[in-house]
Amino acid sequence: MRSLVLIGHGSHLNPESALSVYRYAELLRTQGVYDEVVEGYWKEEPSLRQVLRTCASTDVTIIPMFISEGYFTETVIPRELGLGHQGPVPPEGVARTLGGRTVRYTLPYGVHPAMTEVILERAREVLPDSSGEDTALVIIGHGTTRNENSNKVVHQNAELLRARGIFSEVHALFLDEEPKVTGWRARVGARRVVMVPFFASEGWHTLETIPEDLNLEGTVTTFTPEDGHEGQGEQTVYYAKPVGTHPAVADVIVQLALEARGSSVSDGDHALVHQAAWDALLERARRGLRLGEIMTSFQDGLYELRHALDEGRSSETLTTFVTPEGLRDHTRLSESGDYRPVHTLRNLRRGWRAVLSGADLRRALHLLYPAVVEESHAHSTHSLRPTPWATTARRQTGIYARVQKATPEQVEQVAQEVCGGCLKTRLWAGERLNQTFFGGVPGAIPCAEACTYLVAEIREEVAGKRGQKGGHHD
Repeated sequence: MRSLVLIGHGSHLNPESALSVYRYAELLRTQGVYDEVVEGYWKEEPSLRQVLRTCASTDVTIIPMFISEGYFTETVIPRELGLGHQGPVPPEGVARTLGGRTVRYTLPYGVHPAMTEVILERAREVLPDSSGEDTALVIIGHGTTRNENSNKVVHQNAELLRARGIFSEVHALFLDEEPKVTGWRARVGARRVVMVPFFASEGWHTLETIPEDLNLEGTVTTFTPEDGHEGQGEQTVYYAKPVGTHPAVADVIVQLALEARGSSVSDGDHALVHQAAWDALLERARRGLRLGEIMTSFQDGLYELRHALDEGRSSETLTTFVTPEGLRDHTRLSESGDYRPVHTLRNLRRGWRAVLSGADLRRALHLLYPAVVEESHAHSTHSLRPTPWATTARRQTGIYARVQKATPEQVEQVAQEVCGGCLKTRLWAGERLNQTFFGGVPGAIPCAEACTYLVAEIREEVAGKRGQKGGHHD
C-alpha cells in the first residue's frame, strides 16, 4: 500500500480554511493513484503530530498544501512530523525511515513548474480574449519579511510569463511587502489588467482583503482618472480566482509525489498495528459501539451512526447521510453554529444519522474523531507514549516560543478551561486512564499531547491577551 498525505494550515476560527485540502483529497481518491489519501493540519485534526499514525501503509508521501516555501514548510511541518530536517527542502524532497515507514516530504505544490500554466488558466478564465498589446498580468502574492523564499516563486513565475510575451506587462505585487499591490496603478500602464491571486485557497485575503484594499466591485471593475490617479487613463481590472483552487492542482500534486525520491520499506509492524486497531473497532461496531458522543448499530451488512442522545428517535426525524464527507461537513459546526476545530469537544451536533458500509464507517469515524481509534488502541496495548507539556513547549518556535515562559499555574488554569469541555483524558498532564472505549467506556479517550488549540490559548495567556477583544488566535 501507498499513502498520500496532504498537509494544510487549517484554522481554529475559520471552517472554510480546510476546504481546498478536502476537495483535492477527494479528487485524488477518485483517481486511485494512491491506496489512501489522508489530510493533516497545523491548526486542525488530525494534527501534524497525529497524522502519520492514521496512515495505513508503510510507504508515505507528504505534500505541503502551501503556495510557496517559507516558515511552515521549512520549519514547522518537518519539526512536527519528526523528520529531523530544517531549512530549504531540496528539489527531490526529503526521505526518512520513521518507525519502519518510508516517509517522503516534498516541496510545496505551489513551487512546481506546472503552476505557471495554472496562472495562465486562471487569467484566461476571467479574460478569454487577452491581448499582449493592451493587457497586463498582475500576480498577487502574500509576501512576508520572515522568510526570503516566500516571494521567490511569485517573482519566478512573473519572469517566466514576461519572457513568453503573452501580456504587455507582467508584475509581481504583494500584500505585505514591496512592491505592494495597493500601488498597482502607479506601475501598470495597460488598459486591461488581469489580477491573479497566487494563494492556496479562497479565503479572507482573496475574498475580502484584496477586493477592499483595491476597491474591486467583483470580477470586473473599471477605474477612471477621476478615481484619484490623474494622468492615468481608464483601466479595467479582471479579478481571477486564486490559483490554488484550480482543478489542475490535483495533477501537480500527483506529479510532485511521483518525483519524490527515497526507497520504500516493506510492510512491517506499523501496518499490522494499524490494521489491528481498525479490525478491533469494526468488531465492536458489529456488536454495538459507543465512542465519545456517538453510537453505532449493525444490521443487514450496514452500520448506522447517530448521536448517542438521539438513541430511540425515529429515523424519519433525523437527517440521513450516506457518505462520510456529508457527515463531516454537517458536524464541523456545533448545534449553535460554532466551528469545532477540536473534534472531541462535547458539542457534537445532534439530529442526524449515517448509514454506511464497513469501509465508509472507517472513513466516517476517522473524520468524526481523527486519530482516536489509533491512539486509543495504542494506549490499550501500552504502546502510546505521552509527551509532557514541557517537551511540547520546548519544541515551539516563532510566535509560539512564548509558551515556554508559561508557569505551571498558567498552563493548568488554561487547560482546565479549554480541556474541561473535551472528552479526552490528559495523559500528557499526568492523568491516568485505565481503559479506553475499546473496554466499553464511551468517553475513555487518551490525549497523548497538548493540542495546537491549547498551545495557542496558553500563548494568549502569557501575552496577557486571553479573553480580551482582539485576543483571539488563528
